[in-house]
Amino acid sequence: FIDFSSAFNTLIPQQLICKLDKLGVNTPICNWLLDFLSQRPQTVRAGNNTSNTIILNTGAPQGCVLSPLLFTLLTHDCTTTHSTNHLVKFADDTTLVGLITKGDETNYREEVDLLTKWCRDNNLLLNVGKTKEIVVNFQRGNTQHLPLIIDGTAVERVSSTKFLGVHISEDLSWTANTTSLAKKGQQRLYFLRKLKRSGASPAIMTTFYRGTIESILSSCITVWGGSCTHSNRKALQRIVNTARRIIGTPLLSLQDLYTTRLTRKTLTIIKDAHHPAHNLFRLLPSGRRYRSLRSRTTRLRNSFTHQAIRISTYPPPISPHEQCSNEPPPRCLETLH
Repeated sequence: FIDFSSAFNTLIPQQLICKLDKLGVNTPICNWLLDFLSQRPQTVRAGNNTSNTIILNTGAPQGCVLSPLLFTLLTHDCTTTHSTNHLVKFADDTTLVGLITKGDETNYREEVDLLTKWCRDNNLLLNVGKTKEIVVNFQRGNTQHLPLIIDGTAVERVSSTKFLGVHISEDLSWTANTTSLAKKGQQRLYFLRKLKRSGASPAIMTTFYRGTIESILSSCITVWGGSCTHSNRKALQRIVNTARRIIGTPLLSLQDLYTTRLTRKTLTIIKDAHHPAHNLFRLLPSGRRYRSLRSRTTRLRNSFTHQAIRISTYPPPISPHEQCSNEPPPRCLETLH
């Protein structure tokens, strides 16, 4: 899990424009972006005191909607060399995933070295102190892995870390993630009770719940919803039940939320032929059902892809709570065939 030091502030406009030109972006847009990113005045004001103005010719403005897009375009040529490695990029959040077979880490470590060199060539500074490594290994016996070294510094190996708002653990369990979600949900129940005491209508409280509590509990639920334990699911459902008693109206259960979001995501993947997971959904010769994937472990069987194929083949019935909710109910995926 790679961390960049001030990623947006290190962007060099001229270097970005060269890459945009190679991507086929027309000259007027390139010139506009170059003008937008160059010669930007900046001052600091504290009370009645104002600093001298300095001119910035590097970086992208913080808070600008263009900055993540420009950074993504800058890093589009940062790719893996070995087929056993995979880069996951979302703006300045970058993760390198390596498959180590029979204890051979050569390709993985070479990929890290190449990534470090690419960052150096593109004026990006790796923050090794905040970069983390997780080793997922379910083989019997303890396999020792040498520390990963970047620029002479060992990368910290952790048992759990946070990536795009989701806590990922080395045992691929979701206890840390659901515990964090439950804590946030409990804190927001306080404000729901305050609304109740102030005489807010059920409609207003439902809107508040959906925007501040349900959105937290269902964050990335398609990733962890099928694999979290019964106790973790029960802890989150307890928050939903408390909110339902406070508001006094039916609310979607956690399972209904998971089913709805899973179905919606599955539909999106099936419709998008360019989605990386699109080819995993293969119709049987009958054209009415999707081919199931083989899985030897419960962990894999409960993962997103397997659950998505299962729900696309056997769509669940609509629950009464879903009928009372503004959330669109799951649709039978056979209508897409």
